[in-house]
Amino acid sequence: MTQPHVLIAGGGIGGLATALTLHQIGVPCTVFESARELKPLGVGINLQPNAVRELYDLGIGAAQLDTVGLPAREWALVGQNGAEIYAEPRGLDAGYNWPQYAVHRGGFHMLLAETFMARAGASALQTGTRVTGYSRSASGVIAYLEHADNTTSEATGTLLIGADGIHSAVRAQMHPGQPPIHWGGALMWRGTTLAKPIRTGSSFVGLGTHRQRMVIYPISHPDAETGLALTNWIAEVTFDETEARKSGWFRPAPISDFLHHFEGWRYDWLDVPALISGADIAFENPMIDRDPVPTWVDGPVALLGDAAHAMYPTGSNGASQAVIDARVLGAAMLSHGVTAQALSAYDAKLCGPISEVILRNRGAGPFGLLNMVNDRCGGTFTDIDAVISPAERAAFMARYQQAAGFARDTLNAAPATIAAGARVAA
Repeated sequence: MTQPHVLIAGGGIGGLATALTLHQIGVPCTVFESARELKPLGVGINLQPNAVRELYDLGIGAAQLDTVGLPAREWALVGQNGAEIYAEPRGLDAGYNWPQYAVHRGGFHMLLAETFMARAGASALQTGTRVTGYSRSASGVIAYLEHADNTTSEATGTLLIGADGIHSAVRAQMHPGQPPIHWGGALMWRGTTLAKPIRTGSSFVGLGTHRQRMVIYPISHPDAETGLALTNWIAEVTFDETEARKSGWFRPAPISDFLHHFEGWRYDWLDVPALISGADIAFENPMIDRDPVPTWVDGPVALLGDAAHAMYPTGSNGASQAVIDARVLGAAMLSHGVTAQALSAYDAKLCGPISEVILRNRGAGPFGLLNMVNDRCGGTFTDIDAVISPAERAAFMARYQQAAGFARDTLNAAPATIAAGARVAA
């Protein structure tokens, strides 16, 4: 019998988490990445405890993650007047068995890539190669490849995993009638600045209103001499659709384009204009996602990560879900072999629930508390308890955490997704 071989379209976080998982359970795979060279691009992302648990089980522990970020200790919402709306501990401080990590996306991406190549060999990650489509074959699937030198070729495999992002060619073929990318009217500007950490020293802070807000958190440990940490920030403004253009993805933008929206945001604990102005460069991109699809699977082909469920970043769970996808897929292969049945089991477990998270994030995700404050008091308050009770705030957050798959007690009690030493039977 021919040994199974899995083809993976896309060498981003989801594709590499899948590759590492398959290598762990003894399934050969090849990753095809369109970029000619992998570089540490991007700014900050959060890895929720459910994803960190899976990384630990992959042998990527605190020592490695501390080189690209640091454990998060707090999640907080603050109104535009600087008054606190809600705060809760995160990760180990909240009683999880695993930390939450705030990391530099590019640094984390490179960590995954280097770990995979060290384990599987450099040839298992082929750069400058894009999967443009697929067809079924007697033995599984054929992936059509386009190379950086404009030549084309084909690769045959048992299964194809489309982890090729929001503009996925695999998804476009699987769902040719899908609507265009959905934009809800918000623009985000992202950057990083060396700054003194606020609050706990490792806090994720959402600041502002439902139409205009900042997100701020450190993605490095403070420097021993200066006390400054690389601090990720996102400046977000919601426009009427007629007032703003849908800009390109991650376009460099002058800070002068948006600084005026936050000019008066100065508090005794934070100077927002100074934080933004301290960045070397800012990147603009729209708050976009894709409508959910009824299935992520077409026979021997499955979607994963943003190709399956591109979502607004309001819940800080896009990258985390890509890691979870990979692990659930690996567990399905342990139960069903490297087969289309494994893909169907993966689809049945995740497609419906994660489609609900996409729609929940459109409703502002955990930042929906800002909407509630606005609806009840116009966004201005002196006593938040008189606007929304502590119990109501806690219940709101608990519902989101349950839907997103990182409710503490449920996660702590759950068995490992993939047992140590588990291998797919030959």
